[in-house]
Amino acid sequence: MNKIEELIQQYCPNGVEFKELKEIAEIGTGSSNGNESTEDGQYPLFVRSKFIKKIDSFEFDEEAIIIPGEGGIGDIFHYINGKYALHQRAYRIHLLINYVTTKFIYYYMIANFKEFILQKAVNATVSSIRKPMIEKFQIPIPPLPIQQEIVKILDSFTQLEAELEAELEAELEARRAQYEYYRAKLLNFGNLNGGGYEVRWVELKNVTHYSNTRIAAVELDKQTYIGVDNLLQNKQGKTFSSYVPSTGNMTRFETGDILIGNIRPYLKKIWCATYSGGTNGDVLVVRIQKENKNELNSKFLYYLLSSDLFFEYNMQFAKGAKMPRGDKSSIMKYKIPIPPLAEQERIVGILDKFDALVNDISIGLPAEIDGRRKQYNYYRGKLLTFKQS
Repeated sequence: MNKIEELIQQYCPNGVEFKELKEIAEIGTGSSNGNESTEDGQYPLFVRSKFIKKIDSFEFDEEAIIIPGEGGIGDIFHYINGKYALHQRAYRIHLLINYVTTKFIYYYMIANFKEFILQKAVNATVSSIRKPMIEKFQIPIPPLPIQQEIVKILDSFTQLEAELEAELEAELEARRAQYEYYRAKLLNFGNLNGGGYEVRWVELKNVTHYSNTRIAAVELDKQTYIGVDNLLQNKQGKTFSSYVPSTGNMTRFETGDILIGNIRPYLKKIWCATYSGGTNGDVLVVRIQKENKNELNSKFLYYLLSSDLFFEYNMQFAKGAKMPRGDKSSIMKYKIPIPPLAEQERIVGILDKFDALVNDISIGLPAEIDGRRKQYNYYRGKLLTFKQS
């Protein structure tokens, strides 16, 4: 930081000039519709959302910043220096001047563009980025030595962050594998009774049913509406919804119900409801029957249904090639063990501790990963804050 401060004092003690992007860059879209992609394509194809595909031919050969027009609005930026193709709803920013570096603008946009977009969305929700938004975004123009030093520091930070995150992610993955192993052991009752207690095996339909209650869409908000899109993959629970329907009736879920994403079951989207709300037909709501609530713990049921065995079973009966859906009647034929309630509660207590260690963002390794990212974002923000002249 000291070197940056020295350079600022030397070159621009009274601040720096800001310019709109349209003054210094060519901003446009590509011509691809995304259907031309191939698995073994030679060039990257930047599509309208966060995904990158491969393609056999390129459209541009340049240094540029790519912004998807949809998906993770203001969160996703790509830096490219070379040959690539671009979707019709993704944007390229190609500099037309030589007194600003593309990498400097790339880092500045990562730090500031989302806030700019949100300011444009007063009392509204931004669902896509439009060209005028990008054109009006203002960029500071410090002297090249300052830009180059900032890019050098942030490149180093980025590499260090990536290395640290890779280490933490590897350790986290090992913890998850350990967790899955012990969960499988705890939930493996075999077909025989054991442990000095009786285990009863039943089909789901004998102890549960799909929710048959409804709730008006107007009663829901981004927290209480759960769609398949805001259920997280790999049993990671759910996040707030970015879209809430405003009309019609939804399927109601209650505390203790198990919500299962019914599109592409292999994504393993599942959540044990901790409050009431509503969902749509793409999410199955499994509810314990009233007469069975005294013998089946809802969290124990959640752990049974979040096992890989259940999702493998579900995929056996899924229908559809591109967007397979679980078969509701087959799911209800899935057999589960019911040990005594005290044993269910003991198992839930153990698995809850494992689950918190692995998944809860407030503790354990995920918190350390999150802390690293916040630290990096803080220093990046400090480096990229300029006084306007």
